[in-house]
Amino acid sequence: MALILPDTEASMDRVVRSLSEGDVVALPTETVYGLAGSIFQDDAIRTIFSVKGRPLIDPLIVHVGDFDQLDGVAIRDPRLDVLANAFWPGPLTLVMKKRPVVSDLITAGKDTVAVRMPQGLFRQVLQRLQVPLAAPSANPFGYLSPTEAIHVERHLGNRIGLILDGGPCERGIESTILDLTTPMPTVLRLGPVSVEALQAVLGVPVLTKTSECHGAQTAPGMLKKHYSPQTPLTLFDDPSSLPSILTERVAVVLQQRPPSFTPETHTYWLSEQGKLEEVAQNLFALLQKIDRKYTHIFIQQSPPSGLGLAINDRLQRAASKTP
Repeated sequence: MALILPDTEASMDRVVRSLSEGDVVALPTETVYGLAGSIFQDDAIRTIFSVKGRPLIDPLIVHVGDFDQLDGVAIRDPRLDVLANAFWPGPLTLVMKKRPVVSDLITAGKDTVAVRMPQGLFRQVLQRLQVPLAAPSANPFGYLSPTEAIHVERHLGNRIGLILDGGPCERGIESTILDLTTPMPTVLRLGPVSVEALQAVLGVPVLTKTSECHGAQTAPGMLKKHYSPQTPLTLFDDPSSLPSILTERVAVVLQQRPPSFTPETHTYWLSEQGKLEEVAQNLFALLQKIDRKYTHIFIQQSPPSGLGLAINDRLQRAASKTP
């Protein structure tokens, strides 16, 4: 089983050494835990795909610790500086033209690469290693994303060696992905950085295109079914629309704590007061907790604006019956 390492200097040294030797390691980010490997070692990249059961048509995000690392993997877009000043390090991934050094394994054979500068422990690892890391979420492909080290250990612990424990992830959902190679900047995956925030910084309209039906994907997270628990999931907006009789084998997940409830109803909530930042942070963690304990999960959608759109994107893909 994988060894879960505490956040210590000795752990950091061990992680950096393991990555430099070509191993893959689970690392915490502010969004979700990632399964990281050196972009310069194709065997490590193949291991990432193998461990996750991820199709090669789904590209990986390259994580960089500084702008020197960025310049080694991507051709800077003129809009990079203003976006980086506003949102990096942080939960925004930018799609730009790639450098030849970036393997086609990482980009699904495309001439573009998705790049992000993360916060926290992941960035510290990048700065010590001085090598960019490719890292999708550290979970079986298509399953709920991990926001705690124990989630990674539970599902991938018999397939990897090390997990660096950074505690619960602050954001709880994956980064926003913005494509800068299109005529108009286009969001390919909704996330913590809203379309409105991007438009305010860029001063131009930002388009949204969050699905690609066939072939190699431009960015991760665009498949119709994704982020799914094993338990069937049904979405609702108004609690009054729920079936009048819910059995003890059915769970109900609300956006906020209800005025009154009885434990027998198996009711859960994502935030005491419905704060969307808390809803996002707790979403995958709660679903990880209750998955397979019930025959069905009913979960309430968020208000359809700002961060609520990103939360609903995850819920709709999780509930989708289309592969």
